[in-house]
Amino acid sequence: MKKYISPSLRLTLVMIVLCAVVFPLLIAGIGKLAPGGGKGETIAVNGKVVGYEKIGQRFTEDKYFWGRPSAVDYNAAGSAGSNKGPSNPDYLKLVQERIDSFLVHNPAVKKKEIPSELVTASGSGLDPDISPAAAKIQIARIASVRNIDQRKLHTLVETHTDGPMLGLFGPSKVNVLKLNIALDTLK
Repeated sequence: MKKYISPSLRLTLVMIVLCAVVFPLLIAGIGKLAPGGGKGETIAVNGKVVGYEKIGQRFTEDKYFWGRPSAVDYNAAGSAGSNKGPSNPDYLKLVQERIDSFLVHNPAVKKKEIPSELVTASGSGLDPDISPAAAKIQIARIASVRNIDQRKLHTLVETHTDGPMLGLFGPSKVNVLKLNIALDTLK
């Protein structure tokens, strides 16, 4: 019996040191090399952090571009989708409420023109990006509220549109927080 206990204890200690000390320190070290030093890529305005580049935020004022809805109220600690299928009555009611709200705030838009990402939450519930079409459909509302020429807003959306990665992978997208920060700086 002693023959087996000693090697078992030594192996256990070695694994504890590897898994509980060495591995976490290695991962923390790699994280320090990542953008943001492992604390996330923040976006600051005048030295004040206003958000994270990879986490969506709620914008509900008519003077701002709205992002994708969140199933977790934009709580990064609880990242998740709604887990409700497209035939779930509660989900359908929620989507219809979002559509109705969007139409009230954007009276020039027809229901069939609303991009789906403006009324459905993403799988993570934290998506910071929308499609260029989702940004452009909001231009009339923002131009009216801010008294800005729509062409200026189209240019703003175009300059803040990121194309597919390497020109091939994924769709074009617009980071809503960055777009709204740029919108606030327009004269």
